Formats: sequence, C-alpha cells, structure tokens
Amino acid sequence: MDQGKLENKLKNKIGILGGTFDPAHRGHIKISKEAKKRFHLSKVYWAITKQNPFKKISTKSLSERIRYAKKLNINNNFISIKCYESKIKSNRTIDLIKFFRKNNKNLEIFFIMGADNLINFHKWEKWKQISKNCNILVFDRIKYKSKSLKSLSYKKLNEKSLKFINFKKVNISSSKLRKI
Repeated sequence: MDQGKLENKLKNKIGILGGTFDPAHRGHIKISKEAKKRFHLSKVYWAITKQNPFKKISTKSLSERIRYAKKLNINNNFISIKCYESKIKSNRTIDLIKFFRKNNKNLEIFFIMGADNLINFHKWEKWKQISKNCNILVFDRIKYKSKSLKSLSYKKLNEKSLKFINFKKVNISSSKLRKI
C-alpha cells in the first residue's frame, strides 16, 4: 500500500454541523446521514450555538434545543450533540475547528452547511481560514441553489475545499417548523 493510501486510511474523518437547531428536524438528520455515507465519516457533531449572529433570537432555550435534538437522534449513535461555546470560549466556527484539530492531528474535518448559509459565508469570521482548515460540504436546499452558486463565497473557494452536494432533499426548515 502506498504512503498516500495508508495515510488516508489512518485519518479519522468527522463532520461538524453547526447551528441554532431551533428546532432540530429530519432535514438535519438527512444531511448528517448523507455526509456520513458519502465521505465515510466516523461521527457527526452537531455544534448547537447559543445564538447565530445572522438570525433572530432563538425561540427556545439552549438546553431545550439540545434536549430536543438528542431526543430526535435517539437511534443515530454517530451523531453527537453539544454546545462547545463555554468550553472553547467562542462561538466562531474557526475556533471550533481548531478545538477539534488540537487533540488530533490526523483528523479530517468536514464542515456541513446548507446552501442558504453559503450565501453569507463570506461574512463569517475568518471564512477563508475555515476553508483552509477543513472540507466544506454545502447541501443544496430548495430555493437556495441559484443564489448560493452565485455567491462570493462559492466563487472564491475552490472545488478542493468546497463541495456542493445535490441529494434528495427534505422540504422542511426550522423557520417553517417555528410557524406551526
């Protein structure tokens, strides 16, 4: 076995899906399962944030959102749910990636997001550094594909660091669920 294949085999691959999860839903589970399957991830971490700086204040408390996400994933042992902000003293994605990488140099990180988030990704703190420290998986969302493919972020990042994933979508969103 050549050195490149051996290193790839020894690498631990994880996914990180960040967000407010207000509320968590089957769409989050679907993209977590799809990422795990396509990229051979050992685990997907749902990093639940206290507050997304680009969204309105969450309707539920952090503990309620974490509890609900765990209940929803009772049968998905590969998904780990937690808020890391107190532990890493930051709510920035780049700091979360550095936290995971700090204890495991052989870690390959796949940051998972919906196409709606790609549109404003260039406004995230150190967004170019994020793309250099992990693979970015952008999952297509109904009504967001065209706008996300025209975004500054998509145009600036190369195919090595960003993969746009087309898949059988679930027509659901947290904002739709909050209106119910």
